[in-house]
Amino acid sequence: MTDTKDLKHLAIIMDGNRRWAKAKGLPVAMGHKKGAENVQKIVRAVADLGINCLTLYAFSTENWQREESEVDSLMDLLREYLKSELKEIQDNGVRIVFIGERQMLSADIVEQMNKIENDTRNNSKMTLCIALSYGSRQEILGAVRKIATLAQKGDISPAEIDDKMFSDMLYTKDIPDPDLLIRTGGDRRVSNYLLWQLAYSEFYFSPTQWPDFNKEELIRIIADFNSRERRYGKN
Repeated sequence: MTDTKDLKHLAIIMDGNRRWAKAKGLPVAMGHKKGAENVQKIVRAVADLGINCLTLYAFSTENWQREESEVDSLMDLLREYLKSELKEIQDNGVRIVFIGERQMLSADIVEQMNKIENDTRNNSKMTLCIALSYGSRQEILGAVRKIATLAQKGDISPAEIDDKMFSDMLYTKDIPDPDLLIRTGGDRRVSNYLLWQLAYSEFYFSPTQWPDFNKEELIRIIADFNSRERRYGKN
C-alpha cells in the first residue's frame, strides 16, 4: 500500500487539456471535457490513498482573457459538472469547497457552488478544494486590504500582524498548506497559484497532459515525494 502519512494535502495544476485535444485533432472543448471527466477518477484515487485534502486549479483569473467562445464553453461545462459529475464525489463523503473570485462568475454558477458547499459541509472523508476564477496575487491583495482596513479602524495594531493572521485572511484559512504540488502538461511554473501557501511545498512537474494523468502515475509521484527530505530551512 502506498505510504501517504506525510502527505496530508495534495495540490494539482490540471494543465494540458487543450494540447491533448490538438494533438489528437479534436476540438479544444473535447480536451476540456476529457479533463473534467478525469477529475472524478483522480479524486477517487486520492481518497482511496487516504490523502486528507486535494486542491485542484480548475480556472484562473487569467483564463478569463481567453477567447470568448472557449470561456463560454468552459462555463457551460462547469455548469454540467456542478450539477452531475460532482454527485458521486458528494455521495462518497467528500467535503467540497471553492476558492476564488466568485463575483466574476454567473449568478447561477455561484448559487450551485454555494449549495454544494452547504450540502457537503459535514462530510469528513476528504476535503476537495476547487480553485475557480482564482488568482493568488488577487487573493494576497485581498488579504492585505482586509488587514489594512482593520488597522485603519483601530481593531488591530501593526505589531499584531503575523503569519497566522495573514493566513486567516486568505481563501484557504481552514485548509492546511499543501505538502506537494503536481503540475501536469509539462510546464514548470506555478502560474499565480497558492503563492503564499506553497512556501514549503515539494514540487513535481509531470509531462503527462491532464486527461491522461492516472492513479498509477500519481502513486509513482508520491513515491518520489516520500524519498525527499523536507527540512523547512532548518539545516
